[in-house]
Amino acid sequence: MAATLDGPRLEPRSGTARQLVVFLHGYGADGNDLIEIGRAWQPLLPDAAFVSPHAPEPCGMSSGRQWFPLTFRNEEERWTGVNQASPGLDQFLDAELARRNLADSALALVGFSQGTMMALHAGLRRPKAMAGIVGYSGLLAVPTEGPIEDVIAQVRSRPPVLLVHGDSDELIPVQALFHATQGLAAMDVPTEFHVSPGIGHGIDGEGLRHGGEFLARRFARAR
Repeated sequence: MAATLDGPRLEPRSGTARQLVVFLHGYGADGNDLIEIGRAWQPLLPDAAFVSPHAPEPCGMSSGRQWFPLTFRNEEERWTGVNQASPGLDQFLDAELARRNLADSALALVGFSQGTMMALHAGLRRPKAMAGIVGYSGLLAVPTEGPIEDVIAQVRSRPPVLLVHGDSDELIPVQALFHATQGLAAMDVPTEFHVSPGIGHGIDGEGLRHGGEFLARRFARAR
């Protein structure tokens, strides 16, 4: 990942950052797409700073950004993509934690769609467990060939995960949530999920509530 990541930020409502929430946007969007979720969560997470970095590459299909290319013609492109993009994301997370003088236990990742793929891949490979991961409308990227034991061997930490998906999602069908929960269970990653009825490829108010309350619980336990 050649580009240096940066994006919009929100300072903690309390004035002192004791937690850090990093939003990872979807394919073709940018960091501005998710940062307002932080504003909605500030009453629940008054000590959290929020940052929503722009993905490193211009998107070939829109004016937005991408974590990695998606052509939907190659079954391995998601697995290849998360592996190529994760080192740059890790560098960004390390720098943000150092800037705030925070430990990994004070960090949470929140992804949407392609950003969920990145959050799950990078989050499970951090040397120290973060507080939690919330994934909206996404999936768990795994190789199409080879034993699952090879993927499990890469897991270095097991932060709790919440997955949220609309049952009317036509872009990434809700079955992806159940495949992800099965894969995470095989990795011994504690996982919760919520299915939003009648919701397509997006986030509704109930899904936002579940995400914010999940992070509030996780940060409280990490203190």
